[in-house]
Amino acid sequence: MSIPRTRPRPAAPGLPAAADPIHQRIVATVDSIPRGRVASYGQVALEAGLPRRARLVGRVLSSLPQGSKLAWHRVVNAAGLISTSGAVAREQRRRLRAEGVPVDVRGRVDLAEHGWRP
Repeated sequence: MSIPRTRPRPAAPGLPAAADPIHQRIVATVDSIPRGRVASYGQVALEAGLPRRARLVGRVLSSLPQGSKLAWHRVVNAAGLISTSGAVAREQRRRLRAEGVPVDVRGRVDLAEHGWRP
């Protein structure tokens, strides 16, 4: 006789991460950030019903497939800084500026001016 598991099983390898309901909540929240606005990883976690799970938001966004249509670039850290580096940071900066969000030379967005307020 098997003992019932107390925790849900992780998704089986090879299954899309989107099959996970927590992943879906994060993706849906990021998808609801309007053009020209940004949110912090922590804010996304909170809005998705996952308080104190900002790092999980970062992991989900970093695992998006190449060419994803999700507006991942609208998520910055709590200080308004772009947290990525290299080519990804340049792409994030380019996309934000294309939406009319000013990004300073340090990679910072003014959250008071461009922060998302659902």
